[in-house]
Amino acid sequence: MTKVSPSMLSADFSKLGEELKRVENAGADWVHIDVMDGMFVPNITIGPSVVKALRPLSKLPFDVHLMIEDPIRYVEEFSKAGADMITVHIESKGNTMRAIEKIRSLGRSPGISINPGTPFSKARKYMDKVDLILIMTVQPGFGGQAFREECVPKITQARRYIDDNGLGVEIVIDGGINRETGKICADAGATVLAAGSSLFSAEDMRSEITLWRSFGRE
Repeated sequence: MTKVSPSMLSADFSKLGEELKRVENAGADWVHIDVMDGMFVPNITIGPSVVKALRPLSKLPFDVHLMIEDPIRYVEEFSKAGADMITVHIESKGNTMRAIEKIRSLGRSPGISINPGTPFSKARKYMDKVDLILIMTVQPGFGGQAFREECVPKITQARRYIDDNGLGVEIVIDGGINRETGKICADAGATVLAAGSSLFSAEDMRSEITLWRSFGRE
């Protein structure tokens, strides 16, 4: 069954706590939290203090996606704030392997993310060290972008590599996900769909999440 991870980037920031509870009540599997520093991407979002404030309000796993330069600097802070999974970009400045090892040493699940222009081959050396790979299907930085279909072959490549090597790595897709693109990704081998505007704008988030969870390979 495909997991669904609503992205809080598309929530109403004036009532984040209520939005988080709405996500949980709708049957989400994870919560996706985008962290941007205005350097790695041209936008600034939230920090550890917001994650810490949200943590007591939900039992769902928090997947904190660090779109920041030299992410090892903030790994411990987000761990203490309540992140369950911490995902770093292999394109960011800093030592990606050291960041992964640091996340693991703190008892959290490490993940890596790759941008649309980065081939899956660049991620292979990290695959046996992480619990998830996040494949961006838009250029990171802003929500509401259109899905980039040319990224789908990377999902298939990641699925094949994970299966061939007996790894238990989740494949998370982030960017432009809706009913149509979500099914395309799940059919290609994705296991987690991270989505913002399409879920938060849905008339019935619970029904939408239930539908998405039915996606997947036969």
